[in-house]
Amino acid sequence: MSDRRRHRGPHPRDRRLFGSDRLDDLRWAAEDYAWLLGRNYAPGAALTLVGNRFQLHQRQRAALMRAVCAPEQARSRCAKRVACEGRRVVVDGFNVLVTVEAALSGGLVLRGTDRLLRDLASVHGTYRRVDETIRAIELLSGELAAASEALWLFDRPVSNSGRIAALVREAGWRAELADSADRRAIELGRPLATSDGPLIDRITSHVDLTGPIVSRLADAWVVEL
Repeated sequence: MSDRRRHRGPHPRDRRLFGSDRLDDLRWAAEDYAWLLGRNYAPGAALTLVGNRFQLHQRQRAALMRAVCAPEQARSRCAKRVACEGRRVVVDGFNVLVTVEAALSGGLVLRGTDRLLRDLASVHGTYRRVDETIRAIELLSGELAAASEALWLFDRPVSNSGRIAALVREAGWRAELADSADRRAIELGRPLATSDGPLIDRITSHVDLTGPIVSRLADAWVVEL
């Protein structure tokens, strides 16, 4: 069956799983998970231990996995953050675009222990344009206006990557398809606009494009972990 979703709004269970009555347990779980990661526990084993202790649903466990890191990693990522003003910036296209689309759609957005925003939407090899896509590109363009140059990278193997790259070019930006956007970003060695934690751990500097945008969206649903 084809994917006919027009928005990246919340999962049907998100209001229950991430409602105010569940946040205390989620934050305690996030603290325990970060503590274990900081002591070099394997992420999978640590997540199972914490998830079982707090009886977390699979989607709540996915939230911890995406948004929580070891304290030293969080400090390192924060130290690598730079402003885009006057810099030649590379944009992790799907990463930032899907997060802003989710925020515009009222979907769940997580603020992680490294203070970056992440969504729980997944591309999984296929990207579908939604009603909020053009607005998301416009908002990201506004944040990038202060950069001296910006190059958007998209993974070629993801279906419809060529179409979204064309939309970005229509907005006045350079866009490139790469067999591996992560590898290409590392090769370029420029500040990278992304919230991909493991990728940030491998580069020298990154830019937070989504944070300022989402902070200005009155209806955005942001859960702090």
